[in-house]
Amino acid sequence: RVAVVGAGVSGLASIKCCLDEGLEPTCFEQSEDIGGLWRYTEHVEAGRPSLYLSVISNTSKEMSAFSDFPYPEDFPVFLPNARLLDYLRCYAHHFGLWEHIKFGTTVVSVKKRTDFATTGQWDVVTEADGKQTSHVFDAVMVCSGNFSEPSLPLHCFPGIERFQGQYFHSRQYKHPDVFQGKHVLVVGMGNSGVDIAVEASRVAAKVTICTGRGAWVISRVFDHGYPWDMVINTRFMSLIINSLPGPLSRGLINYRVNQWFKHENYGLQPEKSCLVREPVLNDDLPSYILTGRITIKPGVKEFKDNSVVFHNCPEEEPIDIIVFCTGYNISFPFLEEAVIKVENKHASLYKYVFPAHLQRPTLAVLGLIKPLGAIMPVTEMQARWVTRVFKGLCQLPPQSVMEKEVNEKKKNQVRRFGLSFDEVLKTDCLVYMDTLASFIGAKPGLLRLLCRDPRLALTIFFGPCTPYQYRLRGPGRWEGARQAILTQWNRTLKPTRTRVPTGSSSPCPSLLTVVGFLLLLAALMFGF
Repeated sequence: RVAVVGAGVSGLASIKCCLDEGLEPTCFEQSEDIGGLWRYTEHVEAGRPSLYLSVISNTSKEMSAFSDFPYPEDFPVFLPNARLLDYLRCYAHHFGLWEHIKFGTTVVSVKKRTDFATTGQWDVVTEADGKQTSHVFDAVMVCSGNFSEPSLPLHCFPGIERFQGQYFHSRQYKHPDVFQGKHVLVVGMGNSGVDIAVEASRVAAKVTICTGRGAWVISRVFDHGYPWDMVINTRFMSLIINSLPGPLSRGLINYRVNQWFKHENYGLQPEKSCLVREPVLNDDLPSYILTGRITIKPGVKEFKDNSVVFHNCPEEEPIDIIVFCTGYNISFPFLEEAVIKVENKHASLYKYVFPAHLQRPTLAVLGLIKPLGAIMPVTEMQARWVTRVFKGLCQLPPQSVMEKEVNEKKKNQVRRFGLSFDEVLKTDCLVYMDTLASFIGAKPGLLRLLCRDPRLALTIFFGPCTPYQYRLRGPGRWEGARQAILTQWNRTLKPTRTRVPTGSSSPCPSLLTVVGFLLLLAALMFGF
């Protein structure tokens, strides 16, 4: 019996993977519906994620699909939150997940049983309609997300206590009407911050984004109009980036992101370009800076009654409203602190999933990761691995080995990304997925495929690393995986090629060439 905490993306994948492995999942969802972060509500609800009405996915539908359930071909390439929620509902219906979810039920506490060392069992207390109930579970999958507790470090902003205007965290934002005719300051340069600044600039008198470190900004529409992640997140590109020496790899990344526009000329160049930064996905920001709707400024030096002073800028700027886009804290209010150690906004988890110090691996955290790619396939892969660990079909390394890796990973992430609010949670999506897939025997074998099915092998290597690749073999193998891979571009372009002139070219990028075959063969020979 497995308790699943939360019915968002991670929770739904966990229920499904439990069922696939013959486990008995019971999912506790405190709200009255599924969807987690992707379910829009007009008002902010305590303990739940909150999003604004205009949110659109930053990753394309083919890269974001669950590995055995492609999106309908008529769905847009990048999905408004309501369409993504529709997909999650379809997924839950298709695999019969609804009957395993208890809505309106809050998990109050999850504690080890007194005989945990031998049984690995947990006492779980839930509350519904004011009544508490105790349960015993053999394992727990924590899928509560990390977008519920806003981080608002006001102590880092001198003078904020005397500011006379309005300020709030981005979690509170729903509509741009509040900015009508105002001077708006957005603090932070993440995806939410830029989205809110762009929306505000359409109705506000002036909008300023302040950032101490800058950011790379890329468009959803990438080379030749294809989705950015289907162009960038390929095995071929990953091989190049991870094989090159650090300076060359960073130079290649800098070159690619500056092809759209030169970031330095827009005040966006990252402060330390030697560190890898999560790109900001926005199609409008450069043009809005060009037309004067948005101004980029350095970090805040001091707030005054109705104005702000920026570092290296002596003049004051009038401000009416401040939006703090300063991220979120990681918290597990239902868990004892000894179960998951959180320090500096980093949870010490082996492979971002298992607490390394537990005597029995019967509790896992899913979705507490920020991959440089889509989150849904990652959480699904985590769930596939976790459920097999619960069954005893996959073994974890000794505790000392796991703890050593966690500490090393933390150091390497800080060196690579620079320590900030959530950098230690970021990781290379493809490498991470391959690692977990290898644990369960689901990593695609390119050399074998090259001999047996060269068309598929070349598509996998040079084309986008879509999730269906991880259903070609191993447990949970899906008969439709090959066809899903070979038709991924058809589903991508179906909703946009609504007018096709006579004699038009093939909608799909050409991959299967002799040169491609030779490159793949060379890569395999040299140890890929």
